[in-house]
Amino acid sequence: MKKWLVSLLVMIFLLAPPFAHDAQAGIIGKGDATGTPGEWYIGDEPTTVKPGSLPLVFVHGLNSSSNTWIDQNDMDELTYSKNYQTAFIDLYPTKNMWDNGQLLASKLAEINAYFGKKVILVTHSKGGVDAQAAIVHANAQQYVDKVITLSTPHKGSQLADLAHSSWAGWLAAIIGNRNDATYSLQTGYMSYFRSVTDAKPNISSTPYYTFGGTSWGSFGGALYWGGLYLRQYGSNDGAVTVNSSRLPYGNEIRIGNWDHSSIRTGSATLNLFEPYLTQSIPAFAPRTSINETAASDQANVLIRGGEFKGTQVEKFDVEEDTKSITLDWMSQNEDSVITLQGPDQKTYAVTETSQDEAMFEGAFHHQLKVDLPKSGTWKLKVKQSKKESYVMQVAYESELNQELQLKSSAKVVKLNIDENNVVKDSIEGDIVIQYSKNGKTKQKKVSQEKLSAQKSFPIKNAGEGVYHIMLDVNGDTKKKALHLSEPFFIRFTLMRMVRCISLNQKTPFERSKGAFMLLDSFFNLANHFCH
Repeated sequence: MKKWLVSLLVMIFLLAPPFAHDAQAGIIGKGDATGTPGEWYIGDEPTTVKPGSLPLVFVHGLNSSSNTWIDQNDMDELTYSKNYQTAFIDLYPTKNMWDNGQLLASKLAEINAYFGKKVILVTHSKGGVDAQAAIVHANAQQYVDKVITLSTPHKGSQLADLAHSSWAGWLAAIIGNRNDATYSLQTGYMSYFRSVTDAKPNISSTPYYTFGGTSWGSFGGALYWGGLYLRQYGSNDGAVTVNSSRLPYGNEIRIGNWDHSSIRTGSATLNLFEPYLTQSIPAFAPRTSINETAASDQANVLIRGGEFKGTQVEKFDVEEDTKSITLDWMSQNEDSVITLQGPDQKTYAVTETSQDEAMFEGAFHHQLKVDLPKSGTWKLKVKQSKKESYVMQVAYESELNQELQLKSSAKVVKLNIDENNVVKDSIEGDIVIQYSKNGKTKQKKVSQEKLSAQKSFPIKNAGEGVYHIMLDVNGDTKKKALHLSEPFFIRFTLMRMVRCISLNQKTPFERSKGAFMLLDSFFNLANHFCH
């Protein structure tokens, strides 16, 4: 009878902060871009402007600046060679869509006055969310003809959920990425944004053309670990899932073999969205491609994290017939000494080290992969003389079935087990509910209780904000040599109204090939108050 440990994270979003109303005075930047929020820059003017074209305004994403379109990118060069007028804008790199939407709207008024006509926004990642906030909530639709979104997390990113969970939050805070921007990109927060955006009467006045990617780059790269983590949610580009890159009323141009960085380059996508850069294109042209690369078999992902100085040892189990394990040790230090030892005492060293460029920008990833690993307990030993905050991820390539489910209603969560495969009386563990508001209030513990199978736990109402519900569960299986590793995630989204709520279960819980990995299981709240 095999012992197992499992952790669950549930993120619940209630309500969002008000729209920001502070916008800086506008200037037209001269010379090299400084990254100062509110500055915008005119690209080189072509000798002859392409007939029927509109100026292109390029909007950057999270932790970025206008240089993302110029440095190590041929977008500026290619648009100039094709006779397009261009402009590049700097927004706040770490603020939410409300602040950036207000700022962008004010700058678009200036850019519109400069060119004397509407513009087309070409946006990367969070820049697409900022653009929609400007158009729908800050009255910028009068300046914008259409929007191109390149891997925009329209439904949020589960990496943002991780950055604000207690499992990885300390590392995100150390490297400066537990901020308003990542807070607003949590899937629960974006569920709220969608509810107050998609129902607006002017939502169809500006057409959207979307792109999504399915590559994580090469093993050891900065986006590879994100791809492994997000694989449980479907095809992704190492930072954003294909599903999140889509808008139900948008026109999907292409899902392609790009990672989150390469999708923004001119040589990768300009020729694909160029046919949509003139005024003659109808508001919603037919889709040219909706094909998506099939998602890989779901992998079992183990997450652990903490802080130490000196030596840290982490142990984890590998079940029989596992095809491979991929380990990623993420921390703020580049020089950590890491050794992995198998149950046969064979040792393995880190083969790749890279620096994150997305949700955990600034952190270092130390990665290694073991094919056909021996079953049993593995030990990871890390030495670091400086203080180290870390998140350890182990991704399993194996075939295991789900044995537990987390059910939820408006006020309670309940753990259900498959008694054919799990010993009910062996279930024990803890449930912790944490709460934060608007990204400003420090995360605090709402409640903590011991748990057992089939018991319901109340969700205590601490007010409007974001709730993370984490369960650590121990128990025995009835199958020999079956390992169910931690954490497993059951994610759903609630919106709590002031007086009462109405829930509509949108999709049922689904099995995946990775143990305890549930695909997106959302409970969406009807967008209305009841009295």
